Formats: sequence, C-alpha cells, structure tokens
Amino acid sequence: MTATRIEARFAALKAENRAAFIAYVMAGDPDAATSLDILRGLPAAGADLIELGMPFSDPMAEGPPIQRAAQRSLLAKTTLNSTLGIAKQFRDGDQTTPIILMGYYNPVLHHGLEAFAADAADAGIDGVIIVDCPPEEAGPLADALDAAGLALIRLATPTTDDKRLPAVVARTRGFIYYVSVAGVTGVKEAVAADVAPAVARLKAASGLPVAVGFGIRTPQRAAEIARVADAAVVGSALVDEIAAALEGNENVTNRVLSSAAALAKAVHAARVENLEA
Repeated sequence: MTATRIEARFAALKAENRAAFIAYVMAGDPDAATSLDILRGLPAAGADLIELGMPFSDPMAEGPPIQRAAQRSLLAKTTLNSTLGIAKQFRDGDQTTPIILMGYYNPVLHHGLEAFAADAADAGIDGVIIVDCPPEEAGPLADALDAAGLALIRLATPTTDDKRLPAVVARTRGFIYYVSVAGVTGVKEAVAADVAPAVARLKAASGLPVAVGFGIRTPQRAAEIARVADAAVVGSALVDEIAAALEGNENVTNRVLSSAAALAKAVHAARVENLEA
C-alpha cells in the first residue's frame, strides 16, 4: 500500500474538516521494547500519522530534546535495521496508520538507496523525510523511493523563497512539511498568524496537504496550528515526556501516550471549536 496510506488518511480527514495530529518519536528511545509499545499505543491515543525518527549521531536540525532522544536510542544500540524492525512489528498489527521515517542521509547512503527503499517498503513505511538532503542532490533517492512506492516528503521553511519553491515541491508526495520557525526543533514556538499565509502558498504551489512542525509543544498551540494547516506535528514535547518519565521512574509509555492524547484531542477539536466561536 505504501504512499497511498498517506493520501487516504489526508483525504479522510479533509472530508471530516479535521486536521491531522502527527506524532514524532525516536525509534529505540529509550529502548526497542518501550519504543514499540509507544508506537502501538499512538493510534488509539489519537495519532493520525506517525513520524519515526532514525537515530543519528549528528542530528543537526534538532534541538536538545531530540538530540537527547537520539543519544538514548544509540546507547540502546538502535540501528537503521532495528528501526525498520520496530516499524515492521508495528505494521503487523496496524495496516492503516501511515508511518514516515525521518532522519539524516548518512545512514541511508550507507545502507544503499535501493536497498533502503526496498527494506523500508517491506517494513510498511509509507514515506521518508531526509532532513539534510537538498533537492539538488535528491534525484537518486527520489528514484529509489519512487520505485518502491514510497513518498519523498520535503521540508519548506520561512526562508524558502519563490525562486527556491519549485525545487522544493518537485517530486514531493504525500504532504509538504513546513518548518514553522527558523532554527532547530523544540526551541521557538510556531505562531498561527505567521504560518497561515505560508501554508496557503505551499498548498497552491504543490497541490498537497501541508503539515506544520518545529514549534508546537502544547495542546493550545497545536489547536491554533490545526485551524490553519492540514496537520500539526509534535515531537520535542513527546520525547521530553520520555526523559521526564525516566527521571521520575514513571511508566514511560503511559506518560507519552497521555501527552499524545491531550495533543490529539486539541487538534481534532480545533476546527469545531472555531466554527462554534
């Protein structure tokens, strides 16, 4: 099914006039078993799509929370192969929730582009975001993903100007990921008034749904973004819950899923509340 799962999910949400809640977690954080438990619980908690981070030792686009998540995952001996294994175990019990791999190019190149695409498709992955692969260098990756039926999802930012935009949207499938703030994840906050015109511009240029991330930590902020975008992505706030649970000797899975449920509820109710207001 691969990339069509993404398209089907966004089409269903559009018919309901509802934005998507996209939850990001790092594979193998804090260990493989707990990571899988969290993944399996996210759809019931309200996640419409899941971004699964591929741990990397130099996550240049990430702020401290996701940097620490990557470190915990690497300490747990998580590899690209074990990341795909976690995804495959999740997919065995869930045939409908789209999974997007998000990470950096080095492990993918090391694995081999065609092998990576084939193995990801076999694991039930639907799309891939490679943060540090610019459009000018992405042709071979796009070819490999296309051949396996996977979506290459690109990032657009506040600095993506009209000259750059055609390259960003070219060969993009599934949705566009709009980085709402200049900088790394989990530091600044997204502002809906600033995001709305950027979302409209990206939708016009690509014809695709637009998901907004890199600045959403609270249910209130997630709801504000859900009113102007097709999806709100939350990552740092969820991986911070893992760190807090570990520090407090709490149940990691329960804490993360409780936070995810509150965020999902806010996103799913946002447009209804807007109409009632």
